[in-house]
Amino acid sequence: MKAFLLSLLLIAPSTLLAQKAPKDASTAPPQAPAQEAPRPEVVMHTSLGDITLELYPDKSPKSVANFLQYVRDGFYAGTVFHRVIPGYLVQGGLYTRDLQPRRTRPAIASEADNGLSNVRGTIAVARGADPNSGTSQFFFNLVDNRRLDFVGSQSGLTWGYAVFGKVIKGMDVVDRIASLPTRAQGPFAGDVPNPLVVITGADIVGEAAKSDDTQPATAGSAAPAAKAATSKPKKGVAPTRRHG
Repeated sequence: MKAFLLSLLLIAPSTLLAQKAPKDASTAPPQAPAQEAPRPEVVMHTSLGDITLELYPDKSPKSVANFLQYVRDGFYAGTVFHRVIPGYLVQGGLYTRDLQPRRTRPAIASEADNGLSNVRGTIAVARGADPNSGTSQFFFNLVDNRRLDFVGSQSGLTWGYAVFGKVIKGMDVVDRIASLPTRAQGPFAGDVPNPLVVITGADIVGEAAKSDDTQPATAGSAAPAAKAATSKPKKGVAPTRRHG
């Protein structure tokens, strides 16, 4: 009898523990894996065709938010690609058909240290000598321009240029722009495509488009990026290490 009672005392605690223990995870209903938010896409309409971009807000949140705001404002409609260097880049996003700069929003901090590389087909923030002077201008990399990547914060040259997206459709349009002859025109000593390629509009996929209500900037009102791209464009807004 004593042995029987002792066995009951030994069994009871384990039974209570079993009743209080949570259900085995294997019996719980499976949970759906967390889905990543889709990356925003922008369709840029040009006089030579459409260019579709996929943006990287996870890597370049400030650059992407800045670019999307310009798109939502209708800023890019009526601007041109003002700088073309075959085997290097195609740049635009500030100047009108008569090569007058538009007023821009305040400059943003550079995100060039985000781990993304300036490989062919990517889009990056154009800027002046100050890494934190990027506004509305951007450039498409025609080749793998790894020399434009971030290597250190010692200077504007080592800081590099912030990639914030890539072309997922229409790279043939970018290549056609790059194949155009160039000339000196307006404030630029060279590299202006002839004829000019106009951005007729830009839309965020899934969002309603807005009309363009921006105006050309008045004299002296251009942001630092615009000033840096006037008489000597190769030393200004766009990458400057091609010749160095």
